[in-house]
Amino acid sequence: MIVGRSQLARLTAGKAIGNTALRWIPFFLFELERAFDATTAQLTTILGVGEMAGLFTLLVGRQLDGGKERWFMSLSLGFVSVSALMALSGSLPIFAASFFLLIIGVSLYTVGGHTYLSRRVPFQQRGRVIGIFETSWAMALLIGAPIVAVLLRLGGWRAPFVFIAIVAALCAVLVATTTDHVGPTKDATGPPNRDPLGLDAWLLIAGSAAIAMAGLTTIVIVGTWLEDAFDVSVGGVGALAFAFGVAELGSSSSSAVFADRLGAVRTTRMALVGLVVGIVVMTQASTSLIVAILGLFIFFLGFEYSIVTSFSFVSEAAPAARGRVLAANNAIGTLARGTGTIASGLLFERFGISGPVAVSFGAAVLALGLLTVSQRRTQIA
Repeated sequence: MIVGRSQLARLTAGKAIGNTALRWIPFFLFELERAFDATTAQLTTILGVGEMAGLFTLLVGRQLDGGKERWFMSLSLGFVSVSALMALSGSLPIFAASFFLLIIGVSLYTVGGHTYLSRRVPFQQRGRVIGIFETSWAMALLIGAPIVAVLLRLGGWRAPFVFIAIVAALCAVLVATTTDHVGPTKDATGPPNRDPLGLDAWLLIAGSAAIAMAGLTTIVIVGTWLEDAFDVSVGGVGALAFAFGVAELGSSSSSAVFADRLGAVRTTRMALVGLVVGIVVMTQASTSLIVAILGLFIFFLGFEYSIVTSFSFVSEAAPAARGRVLAANNAIGTLARGTGTIASGLLFERFGISGPVAVSFGAAVLALGLLTVSQRRTQIA
């Protein structure tokens, strides 16, 4: 492995602040509803449309293969910082624009980081490295969400945005000045591969996108559901987000340990079964907060493992064009996440939690089917 521990830690820290900027919003959506005088459906529509900004990564795949990962990762953290400053205006339209910019930033950092790591780490060890990198997703809840909860209580809804703007700017400088440069991607014959991506690559990309929809459609509405159905306070949501962060950290760590040993696709399918079980438990919660938390805990375990591990097998779908395949993966995942996010608010207002989880259930089943077909066609286990 060429990537050193300190370098991986810095890259992971940068991703953690971007993920915190993104993930605190759904959990405390009810706070922003009051801040912007907006409905749940209005905000989830803004979040869903904003997710479409991830399509921007389609434009940078070849540049990533050309060795510009460090530049894009630094720029993306700058976008995260600027987006937080924009949100301070208190205007709903400007918040919508800021979220659009935030998605561009988070997406660029994700594909830049995955391309950088995939080019430097052999596939046999890549599950562990990407699993560590993606603990940033869990850290956003484990560390970021409790900090946000405290900031909301002490400084109001603007305080988290100020915190994120400052820390993201500092991380941008850190990544720009300490990340090693790598030259252009080359396959065995020489220049970067420009052939169209094949069916096997698209099957894995579609499977990863379905996993993203399965997770985000429900996650985006979790905070509102907990407040509406169980009267959970801001502090309570922060505490639960911390607990879910622990679950996700366990899943990310499991991916780092088991994906390389037992097979990335194989274990992802097993995790998706767990995600479905979590959904079933959630639908039985009724007025029981304990059952709701149990279902969410199982759901988070299954989703985190499956989405993190999907990055590993997608990165090997086209080894000579990793920048392009990871950019395409993010773009298709963006469409899936955006569609699910828009639907979640509308379905929640009409059907309660049963509406969003029904979409998550269908997306998880679709992902299982796609990965099953892919495993039979390819050598990627």
